Amino acid sequence: MDKNLFEELKEIGFKNIDDLDIYKKELKEEPVIEKKTNIQTYLYDRTVVCPICGETFKTPSVKSSAYKTTGKESDFYINYSLINPYFYDVWLCNTCGYTAMKVDFDKITQAERRLILENITPQWTGRKYPNVRDENHAIERYKLALLNYIVRKSKNSTKAITCLKIAWMYRLKPEENFRPLELKFIEEALTGFKEAYYNEVFPIYGMDKYATMYLIGELYHRINDYDNALIWLSNVLTTPGVKASLKELARDQKDIISIKKKQQENTENTETKDNEPLVEDLSYEASSKNKKGLFGKLFKRS
Repeated sequence: MDKNLFEELKEIGFKNIDDLDIYKKELKEEPVIEKKTNIQTYLYDRTVVCPICGETFKTPSVKSSAYKTTGKESDFYINYSLINPYFYDVWLCNTCGYTAMKVDFDKITQAERRLILENITPQWTGRKYPNVRDENHAIERYKLALLNYIVRKSKNSTKAITCLKIAWMYRLKPEENFRPLELKFIEEALTGFKEAYYNEVFPIYGMDKYATMYLIGELYHRINDYDNALIWLSNVLTTPGVKASLKELARDQKDIISIKKKQQENTENTETKDNEPLVEDLSYEASSKNKKGLFGKLFKRS
C-alpha cells in the first residue's frame, strides 16, 4: 500500500490530506459575460416629410415602451434608465438642413420656410449621424435647431428651452472643462424664459406660468445668483393657485439656497476680516515713531 505523501504531517495536526494531489488541475470558473444593452432594440425608424423641401426621410425614434424614468432633477431634467430620449429629440432634414425639435418640426409658417431656404439651405453641406446617439450628437443637433430657430425668429420660449436642453447635454459630459458651457447655456435659457414669462401666452412646452416662475428661480440658483433665485422662488410660495407639489419643490430649493447664501456670506466675511489690518500692528507701528510720524499723519486735523 502506497504511503500517503504527507503522512508525517498528520502527526503535527494537518487533517484531510490523504487524497491530496500535488498537480490537481483546478476547475476554471466560466467567465461571467456581461450582456450589453442593445440600444437599437429601443429604437424604430420613423418616416418624416420635411415641411421645407418636401423630402421624405427616416429618423430613429424611441419606442414608447422604452421611456423608463428614474427621477427628475430640480431644473426639470428627466433621468431615464434604458435610453436617453433627449438624444433623439431633434429631427433634421439632410437635404435642406432644416432642423427643429420634433414637437416643433411641422409648426412652421410660409414666412419662416422662406427664411430657412434663404439662410440655412444654401450653406448646408449635409451631415450623417449614427442611429445610436450620445450627448455629443445631441449637442450638435440641438445647436443646429437653435440656429434654425434664430433664423426663423422663433419665440423666446422656444430658444430658451433649446438652450436649456443643450445645457443638460453638457451636464452629461464627465469632463469638468465643459461646466462653463453648461452654465453659459443656462444663462441663455434664463434670459429667454424671463422674456417669455412677461410676454408670451401660457402654457409653454408643458409649463404653466407658475412652473416657469419656479424654473427661472432654479436657473438663477444654478448660476449662483442666490438673491434673484430667492425672489422668484418666494413668489411661487406666496402666489395663490400654485400646485402644492410645486410649492413643496420651491420650498425645498429655497431652503437649500438660503443655506448656500449664508455659507457664502460667512466666507466673504472671513475673507474680509483676514484682509483687514490689525489694530495691534498699527499701534505697535505708531509707538515706534514720534508724534509727527505715521500715527500723527493718520489722525492729523485739517
